Amino acid sequence: MELEKVILTREGAEKLNSELRHLIDNVRPEVIEQLAFARSLGDLSENADYDAAKARQADVELRIRQLEDILQGATIVDNATTSSKVVTFGRTVTIKHLGNNKVMIYQIVGTHETSPSENTISNVSPLGIAIMGGHVGDVALVKAPKPYSVEIIKIE
Repeated sequence: MELEKVILTREGAEKLNSELRHLIDNVRPEVIEQLAFARSLGDLSENADYDAAKARQADVELRIRQLEDILQGATIVDNATTSSKVVTFGRTVTIKHLGNNKVMIYQIVGTHETSPSENTISNVSPLGIAIMGGHVGDVALVKAPKPYSVEIIKIE
């Protein structure tokens, strides 16, 4: 099975590395302590604390493996080396929705970095696909379930 090609911004890679270090250095030892304590309570067959600690351990180990796989195969893109005249991966783009004139600012990131609360969109989202390669003043059609057009106002 071929692994998904992962593209990350430098900031995104740093966040994932930080999460990985936190899980390995802090959370994993904490879970091991919880398991040891639960084991000390005796009969494991009816030990809810032990079952909960085992489930948490499985979740933590799964996330550690996911992060290691993502980071190991990731291509890190540093947008400092690309032109700010073109919408490219890692750039922050100000767009205007031409249907309602709402102005929005998004950073184009990889799928593993997307966070609506941080105004980041994936490069493979309908909006990301529509504006990638665009220039200030370009109008792009976003092929969403209900298509709409946006104008690129600013690229940083």
